[in-house]
Amino acid sequence: MKQNPLKNMRKFRSLAVWGLAIASANNYLIPHVWAFQSQPAAGSVVSIQTEAPGPDAATRLTVESENPQAIKNQTVPSFASLFWDFNNLPKISYLELLEVLARRPESNNHESITEKETAAVSEDTAGFDKIVQYAKQQNLPDRPIGEIVQAIADNFLGKPYAEGLLDKSDAEKLIVTLNKFDCVLFVETVLAISRGVAVKDYDYQNFVNRIESQRYLNGKLNGYCSRLHYFSEWINDNQKRQTVENITTQLGGVPMNKTLNFMSQHRSSYPQMVKDEATYQCIVGVEADLAKTAVNYIPTNQIKSIYSQLKPGDIVAVATDVKGLDVTHTGFVYRNADGNLGLIHASPAGAVTVAYDLHRYISRVESAIGIVVARAKTPN
Repeated sequence: MKQNPLKNMRKFRSLAVWGLAIASANNYLIPHVWAFQSQPAAGSVVSIQTEAPGPDAATRLTVESENPQAIKNQTVPSFASLFWDFNNLPKISYLELLEVLARRPESNNHESITEKETAAVSEDTAGFDKIVQYAKQQNLPDRPIGEIVQAIADNFLGKPYAEGLLDKSDAEKLIVTLNKFDCVLFVETVLAISRGVAVKDYDYQNFVNRIESQRYLNGKLNGYCSRLHYFSEWINDNQKRQTVENITTQLGGVPMNKTLNFMSQHRSSYPQMVKDEATYQCIVGVEADLAKTAVNYIPTNQIKSIYSQLKPGDIVAVATDVKGLDVTHTGFVYRNADGNLGLIHASPAGAVTVAYDLHRYISRVESAIGIVVARAKTPN
């Protein structure tokens, strides 16, 4: 058959243009294309990965049982390996490819500490949408913030307890999950959703941003040390940003009178600090700052007497006599159908559940000496 030189030349030119486009996008296109791959199931969102080194896992501050489930880190192959193994690229639609090609690559900033990446698992975004629909149907935005918190928390009853979800990767990442929780992750998740519902903000990414704001010092992820590890520090930092109010003193709290240094005194239990001296020294500095702030708690034998002052959705942390540690567990005040106050929490016994009576539950927690109470504030 006679060849058409002009037609062949056009084909060659098209292939050359595509080759040039792919080559020029070496440091930009591939990471974005790779983002279309399925994400690890351990957390619905893995966002903002820092460059700071870190270990595989760390011991949680709570003295609860550990049930780790590894998060498999996805890596982006080199351009050369991708070129020779092109058939292994994830399948994306033509429109998605055009969208990627149309994006402008951001300038490389070698001084930047963090890199933003967001990848939500579809089942978790669907779960978020389901909660949003529930909130709208129940007219939750018209209720006080505490009642919103309890109603949102109800949606997670029965979800499994999982320890150490934030400590699975070498680098600190923003982990968000709607499928499994430890006690702090449960509180952060419910609070972040509730604060969005209160102002009728149902955007998933804004929910993720609230998680970051609540979990890290000054609201920004900047490595392992920026996480608010001590719950007293978590309350203090969130109070500065008008997220919560520490009402322990108002309820008759008394000083804890202890030095918070559990992490630095148990360095070998935290791989992040074992492997990185700078991280260890940073935690030591955090503990030194905590020493400047009084930590108060309500003794166990006084909890019943303050029932009338507690509200549904109040954040309750279990104060402990463990040396160097402030609290070992947390959850929300829960008003039962008969009016009695209990605790809804991600229980180390296995799942999100309701303990019928708050005082009785606290009195049975090992090493517990009372509670610390913070109240969610209505967002502006």
